[in-house]
Amino acid sequence: MFYKKARLPTSIIALFLLMMPFLLSGAESIEREPTYETFSSLPTYWTPSLSPDGSKIAFVQNVEQEEAFAMLATYDLKKGEKHYLLRSDNERVKINWYNWVNNERLVVSARYETLRGTTKVHDTRLLSIKFDGEGGVFNMVDWERIKHRAGNPNHIPQFHDDVIDWLPDDPDHILIALDVEVLGLPSVYKVNVNNGSLSRILRGKKGIRDWLTDQQNNVRIGISLNYDNGEREVFLKEGDEWRTLFAYNTMTEKGEYPVGFAKDPNILYFKGYKGDYRALYTLNLKTNERQEVYADEGYDVNGSLIYSPVTRDAIGVRHNGRYYWDERYVALQSGIDNGLPDYDNTLVSFSDDEQTYIVYSESDVLPGVFLLGDRKEGTLNVLFQQYSQIDSTQLSEHKLIEYEARDGIKIEAYLTLPKGDGPFPTIIHPHGGPGARDFSGFDYWTAYFTSKGYAVLRPNFRGSRGYGYSFAQSQMKGWGLAMQDDITDAAGWMVEKGYAEKDNMCIVGASYGGYAALMATVKTPDLFKCAVSFAGVSSLKHVVIHSRRFLNNEFVKNQFGDDDDDLEARSPYYNAKGIKTPILLVHGEEDRIVPPLHSRYMADELEDYGKAFKYVELESGDHHLSIQRNRHLFFKEMDAFLDKYLAPAGADSAKATVASDS
Repeated sequence: MFYKKARLPTSIIALFLLMMPFLLSGAESIEREPTYETFSSLPTYWTPSLSPDGSKIAFVQNVEQEEAFAMLATYDLKKGEKHYLLRSDNERVKINWYNWVNNERLVVSARYETLRGTTKVHDTRLLSIKFDGEGGVFNMVDWERIKHRAGNPNHIPQFHDDVIDWLPDDPDHILIALDVEVLGLPSVYKVNVNNGSLSRILRGKKGIRDWLTDQQNNVRIGISLNYDNGEREVFLKEGDEWRTLFAYNTMTEKGEYPVGFAKDPNILYFKGYKGDYRALYTLNLKTNERQEVYADEGYDVNGSLIYSPVTRDAIGVRHNGRYYWDERYVALQSGIDNGLPDYDNTLVSFSDDEQTYIVYSESDVLPGVFLLGDRKEGTLNVLFQQYSQIDSTQLSEHKLIEYEARDGIKIEAYLTLPKGDGPFPTIIHPHGGPGARDFSGFDYWTAYFTSKGYAVLRPNFRGSRGYGYSFAQSQMKGWGLAMQDDITDAAGWMVEKGYAEKDNMCIVGASYGGYAALMATVKTPDLFKCAVSFAGVSSLKHVVIHSRRFLNNEFVKNQFGDDDDDLEARSPYYNAKGIKTPILLVHGEEDRIVPPLHSRYMADELEDYGKAFKYVELESGDHHLSIQRNRHLFFKEMDAFLDKYLAPAGADSAKATVASDS
């Protein structure tokens, strides 16, 4: 999302601290009696990545000391040496992602909070640093070098980290898209990763907002989008000319979208629709012949292509893990799955010769482990545990169920039951988005709930992604309507099946899930004993008003509508008078996705009407509970709140609630 105005930012380098070496903390001992902090701790490690030659690993470690922080580090597998590169407090600046550009150097995306005019937004910067920290870190896009190209000298591009090609045959350079000349319409620049020198290789044109290169590293595809009317065109570069491959309206049509090239520069992969479901196809750019590559019956094919570093060809797609069509990778994946049959195993990183690799393994009851594989030696060893403090024997498996909504639509959901016999105190836990989707696998929220003896149901209600175009489009002007009824019907299914008692359920959600929790207290005031909203939307009208500051305002109006009476009718804030349910509101002070005014306004209304509620605002908090103290505080508040309103299994819930309210 591009913001319309800009001002000069502060130096991102000054916000990062070079870290003196310290000893990595060992695995924590498993607590015999888990508390909320067992589950609210950030993952200890995340996204390890192999250097091209497989001799080093880069990773981020979350360190929980008196002041928690995240550390980007590398480990030399041959020399046994650790190097600590960048430290982030996860507040003003965050490590967004990182990637090896050669065996000696990493490129790092740093995301930080800033102002554009008076609006709080995120900016990104692209940093370069050697694997051992020698020479320090530098900002790869030096504004002084390119501001002469800017149409508006006061406009500094908001996002500097749109890498469109890593140029594997040129370890000193990468290609990035940067909107220097015109806001939101980037040109393509070649940047030296060693010194930050850059040159423009293709100027922005034809309203193109995204660029795509082929496997020979040539810019071949430009993708335009008109933010005013939703019209999109996909252009193919042929010499100095541009030919339209696809054209459609993103607001009203399914459309086709390019995702990458095969090694053959005349074969383009794209996502299109097979009936109502997205599938993966190839297009021969010379003959215009189309061929289906992969479809998953009843589900959309989502995710990006996977490329082999050896053949430079597409070998699979990231879909519900990984799907491979290259027989070499099919065999490797099968071998790993046979060795670890109880887990979902995902290949996440490879050396350039494909002999060294990293696997991420998890299951409903395994909180995530990274393993290092060596194909020459035939070994697979544990590298990092994400949540070593959690006792996996106490976790519960998820069951994929299907229930029927009131209008006959089939809805998938994940049911997780605690140890023991039901009925159980129950949490209905709608996901955020709403264009997201719940899956199987470890989930720290669900693990926390079941540790307290609560049953959990996570419905993939209408508007969730992955279930076809029509299902996803149900969210358009649909917040608070059938989408909300699907969540209500999920609670009814729990009672009908005997997993829950109708007077002992709470609803807990974040972001859109927070909206759904609040809206449940409006539409079904007697259904839930309590509601928890983290970073929830309370006013659809204010979402539309806020969007006027951004380029995608028309898309927001298309999603929510622009009739004030309708927006108010579907907003908890405007319907607080009839709420009976006790509510816990929690919001990050610096949330750039859903501004905290949504919870502040809701709290004011609840207070005016004398409703039972508590509002907690997290200092410096963001939309993702990235700061350790805030994640702990939120879980602490939620833990006490649920204890107050949900009776333990087998207790008299009505009496327990009366006692807690007195």
